[in-house]
Amino acid sequence: MYSKFIKRSIDFIISLLAIIILSPILLITFILVRIKLGSPVIFKQIRPGKNENLFMMYKFRTMTDEKDSEGKLLPDEKRLTSFGSFLRSTSLDELPELFNILKGDMSIVGPRPQLVRDMVFMTDEQRKRHSVRQGLTGLAQVNGRNNISWEKKLEYDIEYINNITFFGDLKIVLKTFLKVFKREDIVNEEILNEDFGDYLLRKGKVSSEEYKEKMDLAQNYINK
Repeated sequence: MYSKFIKRSIDFIISLLAIIILSPILLITFILVRIKLGSPVIFKQIRPGKNENLFMMYKFRTMTDEKDSEGKLLPDEKRLTSFGSFLRSTSLDELPELFNILKGDMSIVGPRPQLVRDMVFMTDEQRKRHSVRQGLTGLAQVNGRNNISWEKKLEYDIEYINNITFFGDLKIVLKTFLKVFKREDIVNEEILNEDFGDYLLRKGKVSSEEYKEKMDLAQNYINK
């Protein structure tokens, strides 16, 4: 009853109220990002949502467009400024996702939306995480966030979708506020910067040929 008929209404009401209440913070962050990091202020990226339908997810940008002598973008760690790190550690960069929730692309609580190139490497069981709207926060985020393995993160996602309740969601939201306030589980650079396919390739769980096939498949998804 809750997940099918009530959860979406709560998402809409809370996201609308949050946008109104947090509008000064949204505006200030928008201005600071424009001054410190340039334009565009909003980072947009295609992510797989409910039923693996693709949607455009919004975030405040946290990196510069700094390039090397050949005109190629520098690695992420070179373009991530202290200001960008602050936005990530406080989760301020994720505030624009409130508009995704308002639109119905996302939910307040659910599996975090991963990249298309992550999805194609998931097993059929792991891809069941896309049977619900993806969330601003989720069970994996309050149980380790960036400091747990890909496998464990996906296990938490499946655990969540198998038992969605109002009080379960409320508990996750409260834990999320606590972790953001304490800035817990923010960084594990190896996990944070490594896509699922790259992780599986490094661990020898997929071959180079399978890796290439899956990456081509991910691009085909996006190009549809």
